[in-house]
Amino acid sequence: MLFNSYEFLIFFLPIFLVGFFFFGRRWPIVAAAWMAVVSLVFYGWWAPRFLLLIGFSIVFNYTVGMGLGGRWRLPDFVRRGWLLTFGIAVDLGLLTYFKYGTFIVANVDAICGLHIQWSVVLPIGISFYTFTQIAFLADAYRNVAKEFNFVHYTIFVTYFPHLIAGPILHHKDLMPQFRRREIYRPSAENLSIGLSFFAIGLFKKVVIADGLAPQVATYFSPAQTASLSFVVSWVAAIAYALQLYFDFSGYSDMAIGLSRLVGVDLPINFNSPYKSLDIIEFWRRWHMSLSRFLRDYLYIPLGGNRNGPVRRYANLMITMLLGGLWHGAGWTFVIWGGLHGLYLIFNHAWNAVTRRLKWRGFGGSVLGRGLSLLVTFAAVTVAWVFFRAPDLPTALHIIRGMAGLNGLGSVEVPPWFLGGMLRHVFPDSLVSEPNMRADITLVLKCLLLLLGCVLLPNSQDIMTHRGTGRLLWRPTWQWGLAMSLVLTIGVSLINRTTEFLYFEF
Repeated sequence: MLFNSYEFLIFFLPIFLVGFFFFGRRWPIVAAAWMAVVSLVFYGWWAPRFLLLIGFSIVFNYTVGMGLGGRWRLPDFVRRGWLLTFGIAVDLGLLTYFKYGTFIVANVDAICGLHIQWSVVLPIGISFYTFTQIAFLADAYRNVAKEFNFVHYTIFVTYFPHLIAGPILHHKDLMPQFRRREIYRPSAENLSIGLSFFAIGLFKKVVIADGLAPQVATYFSPAQTASLSFVVSWVAAIAYALQLYFDFSGYSDMAIGLSRLVGVDLPINFNSPYKSLDIIEFWRRWHMSLSRFLRDYLYIPLGGNRNGPVRRYANLMITMLLGGLWHGAGWTFVIWGGLHGLYLIFNHAWNAVTRRLKWRGFGGSVLGRGLSLLVTFAAVTVAWVFFRAPDLPTALHIIRGMAGLNGLGSVEVPPWFLGGMLRHVFPDSLVSEPNMRADITLVLKCLLLLLGCVLLPNSQDIMTHRGTGRLLWRPTWQWGLAMSLVLTIGVSLINRTTEFLYFEF
Protein backbone atom coordinates (compact mmCIF):
# COMPACT_ATOMS: atom_id res chain seq x y z
CA MET A 1 0.00 0.00 0.00
CA LEU A 2 1.26 3.44 -0.90
CA PHE A 3 0.80 6.74 0.93
CA ASN A 4 -0.10 8.27 -2.44
CA SER A 5 -3.06 5.98 -3.12
CA TYR A 6 -6.81 6.32 -2.66
CA GLU A 7 -7.11 3.10 -0.65
CA PHE A 8 -4.66 4.51 1.86
CA LEU A 9 -6.22 7.96 2.15
CA ILE A 10 -9.90 6.97 1.99
CA PHE A 11 -9.91 3.68 3.90
CA PHE A 12 -6.69 2.76 5.69
CA LEU A 13 -5.76 6.06 7.36
CA PRO A 14 -9.26 7.00 8.68
CA ILE A 15 -9.85 3.48 10.02
CA PHE A 16 -6.46 3.53 11.74
CA LEU A 17 -7.02 6.94 13.35
CA VAL A 18 -10.56 6.21 14.53
CA GLY A 19 -9.54 2.89 16.09
CA PHE A 20 -6.38 4.29 17.65
CA PHE A 21 -8.08 7.21 19.38
CA PHE A 22 -11.15 5.14 20.31
CA PHE A 23 -9.06 2.55 22.14
CA GLY A 24 -6.58 5.13 23.40
CA ARG A 25 -9.11 6.98 25.54
CA ARG A 26 -9.42 4.01 27.94
CA TRP A 27 -6.93 1.33 27.00
CA PRO A 28 -3.60 2.71 25.72
CA ILE A 29 -2.05 -0.75 25.47
CA VAL A 30 -4.96 -1.86 23.24
CA ALA A 31 -4.44 1.23 21.09
CA ALA A 32 -0.75 0.36 20.81
CA ALA A 33 -1.66 -3.20 19.82
CA TRP A 34 -4.10 -1.79 17.25
CA MET A 35 -1.26 0.29 15.79
CA ALA A 36 0.94 -2.81 15.55
CA VAL A 37 -1.78 -4.87 13.85
CA VAL A 38 -2.65 -2.08 11.41
CA SER A 39 1.04 -1.65 10.57
CA LEU A 40 1.30 -5.36 9.77
CA VAL A 41 -1.78 -5.09 7.56
CA PHE A 42 -0.13 -2.14 5.80
CA TYR A 43 3.00 -4.22 5.18
CA GLY A 44 1.12 -7.34 4.13
CA TRP A 45 -1.03 -5.45 1.62
CA TRP A 46 1.75 -5.79 -0.96
CA ALA A 47 2.60 -9.47 -0.41
CA PRO A 48 0.87 -11.25 2.50
CA ARG A 49 3.32 -14.16 2.40
CA PHE A 50 6.11 -11.91 3.66
CA LEU A 51 4.20 -11.36 6.92
CA LEU A 52 5.70 -14.69 8.00
CA LEU A 53 9.19 -13.35 7.34
CA ILE A 54 8.77 -10.07 9.20
CA GLY A 55 6.89 -11.89 12.01
CA PHE A 56 9.77 -14.34 12.44
CA SER A 57 12.26 -11.46 12.36
CA ILE A 58 10.38 -9.60 15.11
CA VAL A 59 10.01 -12.60 17.43
CA PHE A 60 13.58 -13.78 16.83
CA ASN A 61 15.23 -10.39 17.45
CA TYR A 62 13.03 -9.63 20.45
CA THR A 63 13.99 -12.98 22.00
CA VAL A 64 17.69 -12.43 21.35
CA GLY A 65 17.43 -8.85 22.62
CA MET A 66 15.81 -10.03 25.86
CA GLY A 67 18.75 -12.36 26.39
CA LEU A 68 21.31 -9.69 25.59
CA GLY A 69 19.54 -7.16 27.80
CA GLY A 70 19.54 -9.49 30.82
CA ARG A 71 15.77 -9.93 30.91
CA TRP A 72 16.18 -13.68 30.53
CA ARG A 73 18.85 -15.68 32.25
CA LEU A 74 21.17 -17.23 29.69
CA PRO A 75 22.56 -20.76 30.14
CA ASP A 76 26.07 -20.80 31.55
CA PHE A 77 27.57 -22.03 28.27
CA VAL A 78 26.08 -19.14 26.25
CA ARG A 79 28.15 -15.96 26.18
CA ARG A 80 26.51 -12.64 25.37
CA GLY A 81 29.02 -11.95 22.61
CA TRP A 82 28.18 -15.26 20.96
CA LEU A 83 24.47 -14.50 21.20
CA LEU A 84 24.96 -11.08 19.59
CA THR A 85 27.00 -12.61 16.78
CA PHE A 86 24.33 -15.28 16.25
CA GLY A 87 21.52 -12.71 16.14
CA ILE A 88 23.30 -10.44 13.66
CA ALA A 89 24.34 -13.44 11.55
CA VAL A 90 20.72 -14.61 11.21
CA ASP A 91 19.57 -11.10 10.30
CA LEU A 92 22.29 -10.64 7.71
CA GLY A 93 21.77 -14.18 6.44
CA LEU A 94 18.11 -13.47 5.68
CA LEU A 95 19.00 -10.13 4.12
CA THR A 96 21.70 -11.75 1.98
CA TYR A 97 19.41 -14.53 0.80
CA PHE A 98 16.53 -12.30 -0.21
CA LYS A 99 18.39 -9.20 -1.38
CA TYR A 100 21.76 -10.42 -2.61
CA GLY A 101 21.20 -14.09 -3.42
CA THR A 102 20.26 -13.49 -7.05
CA PHE A 103 23.20 -11.07 -7.49
CA ILE A 104 25.69 -13.52 -5.98
CA VAL A 105 24.43 -16.46 -8.01
CA ALA A 106 24.47 -14.41 -11.23
CA ASN A 107 28.10 -13.40 -10.69
CA VAL A 108 29.17 -16.93 -9.78
CA ASP A 109 27.37 -18.19 -12.87
CA ALA A 110 29.08 -15.57 -15.05
CA ILE A 111 32.50 -16.63 -13.75
CA CYS A 112 31.98 -20.40 -13.72
CA GLY A 113 29.49 -20.80 -16.55
CA LEU A 114 27.14 -23.01 -14.50
CA HIS A 115 23.95 -21.73 -16.21
CA ILE A 116 22.06 -21.53 -12.91
CA GLN A 117 18.50 -20.26 -13.16
CA TRP A 118 17.67 -18.86 -9.73
CA SER A 119 15.95 -15.73 -8.46
CA VAL A 120 14.22 -14.55 -5.29
CA VAL A 121 11.52 -11.89 -4.88
CA LEU A 122 12.82 -9.03 -2.73
CA PRO A 123 10.56 -8.39 0.31
CA ILE A 124 9.76 -4.69 0.45
CA GLY A 125 11.46 -2.77 3.26
CA ILE A 126 13.71 -5.67 4.36
CA SER A 127 16.82 -3.47 4.46
CA PHE A 128 15.14 -0.97 6.76
CA TYR A 129 13.66 -3.37 9.31
CA THR A 130 16.82 -5.52 9.31
CA PHE A 131 19.13 -2.59 10.08
CA THR A 132 16.65 -1.27 12.65
CA GLN A 133 16.77 -4.55 14.55
CA ILE A 134 20.54 -5.01 14.26
CA ALA A 135 20.88 -1.62 15.94
CA PHE A 136 18.52 -2.82 18.69
CA LEU A 137 20.60 -5.96 19.29
CA ALA A 138 23.81 -3.95 19.48
CA ASP A 139 22.23 -1.51 21.94
CA ALA A 140 20.83 -4.37 24.04
CA TYR A 141 24.31 -5.88 24.19
CA ARG A 142 25.73 -2.54 25.37
CA ASN A 143 22.89 -2.21 27.93
CA VAL A 144 21.65 0.93 26.17
CA ALA A 145 18.23 -0.54 25.33
CA LYS A 146 16.01 -0.17 28.39
CA GLU A 147 12.48 -1.03 27.25
CA PHE A 148 11.41 -4.56 26.25
CA ASN A 149 7.62 -4.28 25.97
CA PHE A 150 6.76 -6.67 23.13
CA VAL A 151 3.87 -4.60 21.79
CA HIS A 152 6.01 -1.46 21.70
CA TYR A 153 8.85 -3.42 20.11
CA THR A 154 6.52 -4.69 17.39
CA ILE A 155 5.46 -1.11 16.65
CA PHE A 156 9.11 -0.05 16.68
CA VAL A 157 9.82 -2.50 13.85
CA THR A 158 6.56 -2.32 11.87
CA TYR A 159 5.42 1.29 12.43
CA PHE A 160 3.89 1.96 9.03
CA PRO A 161 5.04 5.59 8.51
CA HIS A 162 8.68 4.50 8.48
CA LEU A 163 8.57 0.76 7.70
CA ILE A 164 9.02 0.84 3.93
CA ALA A 165 11.53 3.62 3.30
CA GLY A 166 12.82 4.83 6.64
CA PRO A 167 14.02 6.55 8.63
CA ILE A 168 16.08 3.80 10.22
CA LEU A 169 15.05 4.16 13.86
CA HIS A 170 16.83 3.58 17.13
CA HIS A 171 14.65 2.16 19.89
CA LYS A 172 15.23 5.33 21.92
CA ASP A 173 13.72 7.40 19.09
CA LEU A 174 10.37 5.66 19.18
CA MET A 175 9.64 3.14 21.95
CA PRO A 176 9.61 5.61 24.89
CA GLN A 177 7.02 7.73 23.09
CA PHE A 178 4.41 4.98 23.39
CA ARG A 179 4.48 5.35 27.18
CA ARG A 180 3.17 8.91 26.87
CA ARG A 181 -0.59 8.90 27.46
CA GLU A 182 -1.13 12.17 25.55
CA ILE A 183 -0.43 10.53 22.18
CA TYR A 184 -3.56 8.40 22.61
CA ARG A 185 -5.84 11.44 22.55
CA PRO A 186 -6.51 13.52 19.42
CA SER A 187 -4.92 16.96 19.33
CA ALA A 188 -5.90 19.78 16.98
CA GLU A 189 -2.28 20.97 16.88
CA ASN A 190 -0.94 17.52 15.99
CA LEU A 191 -3.62 16.97 13.35
CA SER A 192 -3.03 20.35 11.68
CA ILE A 193 0.76 20.03 11.68
CA GLY A 194 0.61 16.41 10.55
CA LEU A 195 -1.76 17.14 7.67
CA SER A 196 0.38 20.10 6.57
CA PHE A 197 3.54 17.97 6.51
CA PHE A 198 1.66 15.26 4.62
CA ALA A 199 0.26 17.75 2.07
CA ILE A 200 3.71 19.18 1.33
CA GLY A 201 5.20 15.70 0.95
CA LEU A 202 2.38 14.49 -1.30
CA PHE A 203 2.82 17.55 -3.53
CA LYS A 204 6.56 16.92 -3.83
CA LYS A 205 5.94 13.31 -4.78
CA VAL A 206 3.03 13.41 -7.24
CA VAL A 207 3.58 16.85 -8.78
CA ILE A 208 7.35 17.30 -8.91
CA ALA A 209 9.02 13.88 -8.66
CA ASP A 210 6.43 12.00 -10.71
CA GLY A 211 6.34 14.90 -13.17
CA LEU A 212 10.05 14.37 -13.91
CA ALA A 213 9.85 10.56 -13.97
CA PRO A 214 8.79 9.95 -17.62
CA GLN A 215 11.58 12.08 -19.10
CA VAL A 216 14.17 10.60 -16.74
CA ALA A 217 13.08 7.09 -17.70
CA THR A 218 13.45 7.96 -21.39
CA TYR A 219 16.92 9.41 -20.96
CA PHE A 220 18.15 6.45 -18.89
CA SER A 221 16.76 3.85 -21.28
CA PRO A 222 19.66 1.69 -22.58
CA ALA A 223 18.43 2.23 -26.14
CA GLN A 224 18.85 6.02 -25.80
CA THR A 225 22.14 6.45 -23.96
CA ALA A 226 24.73 5.28 -26.50
CA SER A 227 25.22 8.73 -28.08
CA LEU A 228 23.82 11.26 -25.63
CA SER A 229 25.47 14.64 -25.99
CA PHE A 230 27.15 16.65 -23.25
CA VAL A 231 24.10 18.89 -22.76
CA VAL A 232 21.53 16.09 -22.80
CA SER A 233 23.60 13.83 -20.50
CA TRP A 234 23.88 16.53 -17.86
CA VAL A 235 20.21 17.47 -18.18
CA ALA A 236 19.29 13.78 -17.74
CA ALA A 237 21.51 13.37 -14.69
CA ILE A 238 20.31 16.58 -13.07
CA ALA A 239 16.68 15.69 -13.77
CA TYR A 240 17.16 12.37 -11.97
CA ALA A 241 18.98 14.08 -9.10
CA LEU A 242 15.91 16.29 -8.67
CA GLN A 243 13.43 13.43 -9.11
CA LEU A 244 15.16 11.43 -6.37
CA TYR A 245 15.46 14.52 -4.16
CA PHE A 246 11.74 15.34 -4.26
CA ASP A 247 10.67 11.69 -4.17
CA PHE A 248 12.69 10.92 -1.04
CA SER A 249 12.02 14.32 0.53
CA GLY A 250 8.32 13.87 -0.19
CA TYR A 251 8.26 10.45 1.46
CA SER A 252 10.14 11.80 4.50
CA ASP A 253 7.65 14.66 4.90
CA MET A 254 4.67 12.33 4.52
CA ALA A 255 6.12 9.91 7.08
CA ILE A 256 6.70 12.73 9.58
CA GLY A 257 3.20 14.07 8.95
CA LEU A 258 1.44 10.72 9.34
CA SER A 259 3.30 10.05 12.56
CA ARG A 260 2.55 13.52 13.92
CA LEU A 261 -1.19 12.88 13.46
CA VAL A 262 -0.97 10.65 16.54
CA GLY A 263 1.57 12.84 18.34
CA VAL A 264 4.60 10.65 17.61
CA ASP A 265 7.76 12.44 16.46
CA LEU A 266 9.97 10.78 13.86
CA PRO A 267 13.57 11.98 13.49
CA ILE A 268 14.35 14.19 10.53
CA ASN A 269 15.83 12.10 7.73
CA PHE A 270 16.32 14.70 5.03
CA ASN A 271 17.63 18.24 5.42
CA SER A 272 18.20 20.09 2.13
CA PRO A 273 21.27 18.09 1.01
CA TYR A 274 21.72 20.13 -2.16
CA LYS A 275 22.61 23.11 0.01
CA SER A 276 25.79 21.26 1.05
CA LEU A 277 29.17 22.91 0.50
CA ASP A 278 31.09 19.61 0.59
CA ILE A 279 30.48 15.87 0.60
CA ILE A 280 30.88 15.59 4.38
CA GLU A 281 28.02 18.03 4.82
CA PHE A 282 26.01 16.22 2.14
CA TRP A 283 26.08 13.01 4.17
CA ARG A 284 24.97 14.93 7.26
CA ARG A 285 21.90 16.06 5.33
CA TRP A 286 21.03 13.12 3.01
CA HIS A 287 19.36 10.01 4.48
CA MET A 288 20.50 11.14 7.91
CA SER A 289 19.36 8.01 9.75
CA LEU A 290 21.39 5.77 7.43
CA SER A 291 24.43 8.02 7.85
CA ARG A 292 24.10 7.73 11.64
CA PHE A 293 23.70 3.95 11.42
CA LEU A 294 26.76 3.54 9.20
CA ARG A 295 28.78 5.80 11.49
CA ASP A 296 27.71 4.25 14.81
CA TYR A 297 27.53 0.58 13.84
CA LEU A 298 30.13 0.25 11.10
CA TYR A 299 32.61 3.14 10.77
CA ILE A 300 33.30 3.57 14.50
CA PRO A 301 33.52 -0.20 15.25
CA LEU A 302 36.00 -0.49 12.35
CA GLY A 303 38.19 2.01 14.17
CA GLY A 304 36.88 5.31 12.87
CA ASN A 305 39.63 7.92 12.82
CA ARG A 306 41.50 6.54 15.82
CA ASN A 307 44.34 4.74 14.02
CA GLY A 308 45.82 7.30 11.69
CA PRO A 309 44.79 8.73 8.32
CA VAL A 310 45.41 5.57 6.26
CA ARG A 311 43.15 3.42 8.42
CA ARG A 312 40.63 6.24 8.58
CA TYR A 313 40.43 6.46 4.81
CA ALA A 314 40.21 2.67 4.51
CA ASN A 315 37.36 2.65 7.04
CA LEU A 316 35.57 5.38 5.09
CA MET A 317 35.86 3.41 1.86
CA ILE A 318 34.66 0.16 3.46
CA THR A 319 31.72 1.97 5.06
CA MET A 320 30.62 3.62 1.81
CA LEU A 321 31.04 0.46 -0.27
CA LEU A 322 28.80 -1.41 2.17
CA GLY A 323 26.45 1.58 2.18
CA GLY A 324 26.24 1.29 -1.60
CA LEU A 325 25.48 -2.43 -1.36
CA TRP A 326 22.80 -1.68 1.23
CA HIS A 327 20.97 0.32 -1.43
CA GLY A 328 20.96 -2.46 -3.99
CA ALA A 329 22.49 -5.71 -5.21
CA GLY A 330 24.41 -4.58 -8.27
CA TRP A 331 27.81 -3.32 -9.38
CA THR A 332 26.34 0.09 -10.13
CA PHE A 333 25.55 0.52 -6.41
CA VAL A 334 29.05 -0.66 -5.48
CA ILE A 335 30.54 1.97 -7.79
CA TRP A 336 28.18 4.61 -6.39
CA GLY A 337 29.33 3.79 -2.86
CA GLY A 338 32.96 3.70 -3.98
CA LEU A 339 32.66 7.14 -5.58
CA HIS A 340 31.28 8.59 -2.37
CA GLY A 341 34.06 6.85 -0.47
CA LEU A 342 36.61 8.58 -2.72
CA TYR A 343 34.78 11.89 -2.35
CA LEU A 344 34.87 11.63 1.45
CA ILE A 345 38.55 10.64 1.47
CA PHE A 346 39.44 13.61 -0.72
CA ASN A 347 37.26 15.92 1.39
CA HIS A 348 38.91 14.86 4.67
CA ALA A 349 42.39 14.98 3.13
CA TRP A 350 41.72 18.46 1.73
CA ASN A 351 40.51 19.66 5.14
CA ALA A 352 43.62 18.24 6.80
CA VAL A 353 45.92 20.01 4.30
CA THR A 354 44.15 23.36 4.63
CA ARG A 355 44.26 23.13 8.44
CA ARG A 356 47.97 22.37 8.36
CA LEU A 357 48.64 25.26 6.00
CA LYS A 358 46.24 27.47 8.00
CA TRP A 359 44.54 28.38 4.74
CA ARG A 360 40.93 29.39 5.09
CA GLY A 361 40.15 28.75 1.42
CA PHE A 362 37.34 30.50 -0.46
CA GLY A 363 34.46 29.31 1.71
CA GLY A 364 33.93 32.70 3.38
CA SER A 365 33.07 34.58 0.19
CA VAL A 366 29.88 34.40 -1.80
CA LEU A 367 31.87 33.30 -4.84
CA GLY A 368 33.67 30.62 -2.84
CA ARG A 369 30.47 29.26 -1.34
CA GLY A 370 28.81 29.22 -4.73
CA LEU A 371 31.75 27.35 -6.25
CA SER A 372 31.75 24.84 -3.37
CA LEU A 373 28.01 24.32 -3.80
CA LEU A 374 28.39 23.77 -7.54
CA VAL A 375 31.32 21.36 -7.28
CA THR A 376 29.59 19.33 -4.57
CA PHE A 377 26.35 19.09 -6.55
CA ALA A 378 28.24 18.12 -9.72
CA ALA A 379 30.10 15.34 -7.89
CA VAL A 380 26.88 14.02 -6.35
CA THR A 381 25.12 14.16 -9.73
CA VAL A 382 27.86 12.13 -11.44
CA ALA A 383 27.49 9.46 -8.76
CA TRP A 384 23.67 9.47 -9.14
CA VAL A 385 24.13 8.22 -12.72
CA PHE A 386 25.36 4.87 -11.38
CA PHE A 387 22.59 4.88 -8.77
CA ARG A 388 19.89 5.22 -11.44
CA ALA A 389 21.23 3.38 -14.46
CA PRO A 390 19.77 -0.12 -14.97
CA ASP A 391 23.21 -1.56 -15.71
CA LEU A 392 26.87 -0.60 -15.89
CA PRO A 393 27.11 -0.11 -19.69
CA THR A 394 24.19 2.35 -19.60
CA ALA A 395 25.83 4.31 -16.78
CA LEU A 396 29.14 4.46 -18.64
CA HIS A 397 27.41 5.69 -21.80
CA ILE A 398 25.89 8.59 -19.85
CA ILE A 399 29.20 9.37 -18.12
CA ARG A 400 30.85 9.39 -21.54
CA GLY A 401 28.29 11.93 -22.70
CA MET A 402 28.77 14.04 -19.55
CA ALA A 403 32.49 14.14 -20.31
CA GLY A 404 31.71 15.62 -23.74
CA LEU A 405 32.98 12.64 -25.73
CA ASN A 406 29.79 12.52 -27.82
CA GLY A 407 29.73 16.19 -28.76
CA LEU A 408 28.32 19.29 -27.13
CA GLY A 409 24.72 18.96 -28.30
CA SER A 410 22.11 21.65 -28.00
CA VAL A 411 19.02 22.89 -26.20
CA GLU A 412 15.91 22.64 -28.38
CA VAL A 413 13.88 25.86 -28.39
CA PRO A 414 10.26 25.39 -29.65
CA PRO A 415 8.60 28.10 -31.77
CA TRP A 416 6.39 29.28 -28.88
CA PHE A 417 9.40 30.04 -26.66
CA LEU A 418 10.59 33.65 -27.08
CA GLY A 419 8.95 33.64 -30.47
CA GLY A 420 11.35 30.96 -31.68
CA MET A 421 14.10 33.58 -32.01
CA LEU A 422 16.78 31.03 -31.11
CA ARG A 423 16.16 27.68 -32.75
CA HIS A 424 18.97 26.03 -30.85
CA VAL A 425 21.13 27.09 -27.95
CA PHE A 426 24.71 25.75 -27.96
CA PRO A 427 24.60 24.45 -31.56
CA ASP A 428 26.81 21.46 -32.29
CA SER A 429 27.82 19.57 -35.41
CA LEU A 430 26.08 16.43 -34.16
CA VAL A 431 22.64 17.85 -33.36
CA SER A 432 21.00 16.02 -36.25
CA GLU A 433 20.46 13.13 -33.85
CA PRO A 434 17.31 13.57 -31.68
CA ASN A 435 19.12 12.46 -28.52
CA MET A 436 21.63 15.27 -28.97
CA ARG A 437 19.04 17.96 -28.16
CA ALA A 438 17.65 18.79 -24.73
CA ASP A 439 14.12 20.14 -24.26
CA ILE A 440 14.15 23.76 -23.10
CA THR A 441 11.08 23.08 -20.93
CA LEU A 442 12.93 20.41 -18.93
CA VAL A 443 16.04 22.61 -18.71
CA LEU A 444 14.05 25.51 -17.26
CA LYS A 445 12.15 23.19 -14.91
CA CYS A 446 15.43 21.78 -13.57
CA LEU A 447 16.89 25.25 -13.17
CA LEU A 448 13.90 26.53 -11.20
CA LEU A 449 13.81 23.43 -8.99
CA LEU A 450 17.53 23.70 -8.28
CA LEU A 451 17.15 27.33 -7.28
CA GLY A 452 14.27 26.32 -5.01
CA CYS A 453 16.35 23.58 -3.39
CA VAL A 454 19.17 26.02 -2.65
CA LEU A 455 17.36 29.25 -1.80
CA LEU A 456 14.05 28.25 -0.19
CA PRO A 457 13.52 26.88 3.34
CA ASN A 458 12.75 23.18 3.57
CA SER A 459 9.67 21.60 5.10
CA GLN A 460 11.20 21.28 8.56
CA ASP A 461 12.23 24.94 8.53
CA ILE A 462 8.73 26.01 7.56
CA MET A 463 6.87 23.74 9.96
CA THR A 464 9.11 24.10 13.04
CA HIS A 465 9.50 27.90 12.88
CA ARG A 466 13.25 27.88 12.32
CA GLY A 467 14.50 31.04 10.69
CA THR A 468 12.48 34.12 9.90
CA GLY A 469 10.16 35.40 7.21
CA ARG A 470 6.69 34.78 5.95
CA LEU A 471 7.32 31.17 4.89
CA LEU A 472 6.77 29.90 8.42
CA TRP A 473 3.75 27.76 9.23
CA ARG A 474 1.26 29.12 11.71
CA PRO A 475 -2.21 27.88 12.76
CA THR A 476 -4.03 30.55 10.75
CA TRP A 477 -6.83 30.38 8.19
CA GLN A 478 -4.44 31.58 5.49
CA TRP A 479 -2.09 28.64 6.07
CA GLY A 480 -5.06 26.30 6.38
CA LEU A 481 -6.33 27.44 2.99
CA ALA A 482 -2.88 27.14 1.42
CA MET A 483 -2.32 23.62 2.76
CA SER A 484 -5.82 22.58 1.69
CA LEU A 485 -5.02 23.74 -1.85
CA VAL A 486 -1.68 21.89 -1.84
CA LEU A 487 -3.37 18.73 -0.55
CA THR A 488 -6.15 18.99 -3.12
CA ILE A 489 -3.65 19.28 -5.98
CA GLY A 490 -1.73 16.28 -4.68
CA VAL A 491 -4.82 14.12 -4.22
CA SER A 492 -6.14 15.06 -7.68
CA LEU A 493 -3.00 13.63 -9.30
CA ILE A 494 -2.98 10.34 -7.40
CA ASN A 495 -4.54 8.62 -10.43
CA ARG A 496 -0.98 8.20 -11.76
CA THR A 497 0.15 6.37 -8.63
CA THR A 498 3.84 5.40 -8.59
CA GLU A 499 5.99 3.79 -5.94
CA PHE A 500 8.57 5.76 -4.03
CA LEU A 501 12.07 5.23 -5.38
CA TYR A 502 13.44 4.08 -2.01
CA PHE A 503 10.92 1.21 -1.94
CA GLU A 504 13.43 -0.59 -4.18
CA PHE A 505 16.02 -0.65 -1.43
